[in-house]
This record gives sequence, structure tokens and C-alpha cells, in this order.
Amino acid sequence: MKVLMPYIKRYRKDVYIALISVIALVFATLWQPRLLQVIMNAILKGDRNVIFQQGIVLIGLAIVGIIAGVINTVYSAHVALGVATDLRSDLYGKVQTFAYADVERFSASNLVVRMTNDINQIQQIVMAGFQQVSRIPLLFIGAFILAMVTMPQQWWVLLVMMVIVLAVSWYTYQKMGDYFAQTQQNIEDVNTVARENLMGIRVVKSFVQEPHEITKFSKSSDKLTKVTAKVGYTFAILMPIFFLTANIAVVLAVYLVGKNLTVHPTYLAAITSFISYLMQILFAVINGGFLMIAASRAKISMGRIGEVMETKPSMEYVKGDSKPVDGDIEFDHVTFTYPGDSSPTLKDISFKVKVGEMIGIVGATGSGKTTMAQLIARLYDPDSGVIRVGGTDVRQLSEASLRKTVAYVLQRSTLFSGTISANLRQVKDDATPVQMQWAANVAQASEFIERLPQTYDAPVEERSSNFSGGQKQRLSITRGVIAEPKILILDDATSALDAQSEKLVQEALDRDLKKTTTVVIAEKISSILRADRILVLDNGKIVGNGNHKELVAHNSVYQKIYFTQKAQKGAMS
Repeated sequence: MKVLMPYIKRYRKDVYIALISVIALVFATLWQPRLLQVIMNAILKGDRNVIFQQGIVLIGLAIVGIIAGVINTVYSAHVALGVATDLRSDLYGKVQTFAYADVERFSASNLVVRMTNDINQIQQIVMAGFQQVSRIPLLFIGAFILAMVTMPQQWWVLLVMMVIVLAVSWYTYQKMGDYFAQTQQNIEDVNTVARENLMGIRVVKSFVQEPHEITKFSKSSDKLTKVTAKVGYTFAILMPIFFLTANIAVVLAVYLVGKNLTVHPTYLAAITSFISYLMQILFAVINGGFLMIAASRAKISMGRIGEVMETKPSMEYVKGDSKPVDGDIEFDHVTFTYPGDSSPTLKDISFKVKVGEMIGIVGATGSGKTTMAQLIARLYDPDSGVIRVGGTDVRQLSEASLRKTVAYVLQRSTLFSGTISANLRQVKDDATPVQMQWAANVAQASEFIERLPQTYDAPVEERSSNFSGGQKQRLSITRGVIAEPKILILDDATSALDAQSEKLVQEALDRDLKKTTTVVIAEKISSILRADRILVLDNGKIVGNGNHKELVAHNSVYQKIYFTQKAQKGAMS
């Protein structure tokens, strides 16, 4: 509840109205059987005045109950919706503070389920809570007292029924907690499988893996179905037990009344009221049981949301100004290990890059090239050593300052649905059409953008599916350069471009971003031939540092990469 209380307190006025209206509703519900008993006695005596008067009161009481019920529902819904909206917004905001490693630890699909399904569970329990949490105890206690007053000799019938129903409810509550925990996990598994399949649909189609993916999804779905079926079976058994218990209690009460009717003729009028109170007690217990079951599921969801809200980001930024720093880079004996790995990916890395230099980074797959780029952008922090940008430890730079200094363009281009201009303004929110055109010229993207009917206002569909791989990379480069960053990291960002387009991009970067330090990570040697210096990585260590001619002449690792690619190119030609 500590997760919910701060949010519920924001809606005090609505909470008070919901609680007052439920009290009025309970009073109307409890007093109606009492009035029916009075009317029944008046019918037996033939007193028409009492029948008329109490009938009017009964109608008025019913109207009060209806109005109170509507008010309670409206304000309960307002509280529940407000709490869910605020909590979802804060949860999303909390996720935005996470470091890349934190998001990876939870996984994207896991966080999506927490922001959707888990929040919905909490919304439902808040709604039910303000409709039932005050109503159930008041209805239960009031109905019990009035039933005892109506027919005090039948107290033991009520007690037996209550013991049976409460015992069954408690046992069910214990079982449901385990089932609902499994349900949430299974929902995540189904979402993960579906998400991976849809995002990789081209691979699935290319390798004719539809039957395999269907089988994989079916297995995850079947697990969810089995747990959901167990919940359904439990409810299927639960309700008949409740109503069987209540009906036995009613039959027993009627039998005892009939047996003693000659001794207590007033029981004839009281039996209807007594049965009404008995059913009200039953429904109070049943609703209480369902509320407990729903609460057990919501408790799991609140725990999952609380886990996210209480997670401290693995990286924190200092507060400071948002001004960019200079573009020089220094790695000072840096070692880094990915969370969960046993051996470091980078080992005692040291080098310096001057402002305006173009640095190439090459190496075999898994040698640590992308890891080095991620450390410059501070997506991770090193285990040991210091990374300096503009002469300052990156851990001492504010997030705004670092983001304005470093632009990071990935091989896998990620564009958001909307428009081209909206994507460019993610980096520079006040970008003008002239600036967009300049950046697009640098990235060689203007030639296809300006052919579009809406040019820079052209739509970008989900996952930018309306653009080719090369177009997406050029748009990503455009977004990277539009703010004229001090440091530009291109992580194999031209892999989908043809040789001519790649050459034009490199020439434009040299011409228009002379003061920008450029870090080019590439698999192809041809992508870094123009670099001032090239760093050669092998198994997490720098084994070469020099220009292309120096490395070809003296570095065995670079020679192997270069001559292999040269031989492949010759074979292809």
C-alpha cells in the first residue's frame, strides 16, 4: 500500500465523496428488509395506512440507494483512473532515469507489462476498493445485527454459514496468490515471444520459420492458458459452494420457522427479512472473498511496480550546466566488464584523441569496439580507470552537457514514428528547415528526402518501415550531425551505404565538421582509410595505434584484417 497511498491522497475530495455515498448506499440496502417486515405485518393486520406510508418510504429509500450507488461508482472510477494515470506516468518517468544496463536487467517487454497489465490490475483494485472496501464490513456487520434482531433464535444458522464461507474464501485466497504470480510471468513470456517475432518478421519469412515460431508461441500461450484455467476452475467450484451453503442455510431457517410458526406467528413476517439479511451477509462475504482474491493479484502487481520505483539507477549524473565541453577524448587505464559476464570486455585501455581528429576503430567481432563507443557516450561506467571528455571525467559532467557534446549514431538505425522533422528535432528542438537541409546534405540524405511530396514533414511509419536500410542510416546520421556535436560516434553507421555514398558522407564530414572529433567504428577497412589514426582492438586490448600505412606495414592483426578484405574484394570483382 505504500506505493498507492501517496497517489490516493491526491484525490482526497473524491475519496470522501465515494465513502460518504457508500455509507448512504449501505443504509438504504440494510433498511429495506426492515421496512418490508413492517409492511408484511401491516398486510397481516390489514392496516392500509401503514402499508401506504411505509411503501412511500421504501420507494424513497430505493431512490436514495440508486443515487448513492451512481455517485459512488462515478467517484470511485475517478479515483481509480487518476491513480492509475499518475502511477503509470511516474513509472514511465522512473524508467527514463534508468541507465542502459538497468533497462537491460529488467528487459523491455517486462517493463511494458508492468506499465500496462500491472497498472490495470491496480486500477481495478482501487475501483473495487472504494466501491466495496467500506461497503462490505458495514453491510456484513449491519446485516448480522439486524438478522439477530429479526430472528434471534436462528443465530447459529448464521454462524455456521459464515464459518464455512470464510474458510473457503481464505483457502482460495492462498491459492490465488500463487496462480496470479505465475500469470504475470506468463504474460511477459507471451509478450516477449510475440514482440521478437514481429520485430524479426523478415528473418522469420526469409528462413521459412513460421511453423517454428507458431510452435514457440503456442508453448508460451499454453502455459498462460493452463494457469488461467486453474483460476477459472477455482472460481467454478467456489461459487456453487457459496450458494449451496447459503441455500442450505435458507432451507434450514424456513424449516425452523415453519416448525415453530404456531408458537411464534410473527415469524411469518420476519422470515422474508431474515432471508434477505442472510443473503446480504452471504454476498458481503462473497464480495469480500473476491476482493481478497483481486487484492492478491494486485499485491503481486504493486510489488512489481514497487520494485521498479525503488530501483536506484546504476548511474547517476551530477547537476550542472548544459553547456557542451571540448571534443578531446582520453581513456586512462580503462577496464570494463558487462553485468553478468565473468571476464572483462575491455582490458586496461589507454589512448588520447585531440579535438577535430578522426579516429577509426577496427577489430574482430567481440573485440570491444562498440563497448568503447558506449563508454564514451556513458551508457555504461567502467569498472576501473577514467574516461575524460573535454578534460573532465564523464562522471563529473551533467547529462545535458554530455548529450550536447556527444552524438552517437548506431548501425541499427532507430527512428521514431512521426515525421522526419520530428526525429531531427529530438536532438535540436529548435532546428530550422535550413539547418535540417544542411545536416541532410552532410549525410547525403537530401537527395531522397527532397523527392518526397512532404519533404521534411514526410511521415515515418512504425519502425521506419517506409524507408530502406541505407535511407534509415542516412537519416540517423542527419539526426546525429544536426546539432554540430563536439564528438560524433559512427558505430558502423554507414554499413548499409554503397561505396560512393559512404565516400561522399566522409568527405562532407571532413568539410563541414572540421572542429568535430569523429570516432568511426567499422568492420570495413575502406570506411576508415581517411582517419587520422586507427586503433586496432584484439580481445579487449589495443594492439595497434597509427595511420593506415603504418599499420599495414607493422601491425599483424591489422594486416590480417586488411589483406583478408582485400582478397575478398578481389575475388568478388
